[in-house]
Amino acid sequence: MPKKIDHEERKEKILQTALKVFAREGYRDSNLSLIATECGISRPTIYQYFKDREEIYYYAVKLVTGRMFNKYATYAWSTDQTYIDRIKNICMDIMQTASEHDGELTSLVDVMLQMKKEGRDFNEIVLRRTAKLTILFKRLLRMGIKEDDIVECDVNKVADHLLLLLESSCFQVAFLDTFDMQLSKQLVGTYLDFYRKTDVPSR
Repeated sequence: MPKKIDHEERKEKILQTALKVFAREGYRDSNLSLIATECGISRPTIYQYFKDREEIYYYAVKLVTGRMFNKYATYAWSTDQTYIDRIKNICMDIMQTASEHDGELTSLVDVMLQMKKEGRDFNEIVLRRTAKLTILFKRLLRMGIKEDDIVECDVNKVADHLLLLLESSCFQVAFLDTFDMQLSKQLVGTYLDFYRKTDVPSR
């Protein structure tokens, strides 16, 4: 009886292999034949999952950001922590995850830079994939203000600042061996504490 194929598992294996090939060969010099060989499958088989390298890249970004957002959305509304602490814990987890997967992050950023050199705009991809996180931050900030947990502030600006800090940390993890993630976490924590109502203790 033929072995049943787990298509999602195979798709993820192709993705992980592709990121390694991209990192080693460079995005421009990578191709589906090489990725298929290293996966131990045929080129026609790989075409059943991805039509080209770009689709693999889009899938990688979508998969990672989708999983992370679902995790944070569930956490954000299933805890009784202060709203500032919820936001802080989400930010800390994002930075910790980036630090623990620096190799994959470097590969993704390298692909982005090579695509930019080829005249392809990846900005829309990033904005589309981070939009849900920004919206989640804004909702938590508004609820915190409403429940007298957070000081009055420009919710849109604070959410944008947080995203910039997180993006900066992720890019530095990808490129700087000397980057101090602990210092970056402290910076984000200090920034968020500025908006905490001082007379409201952490729950």
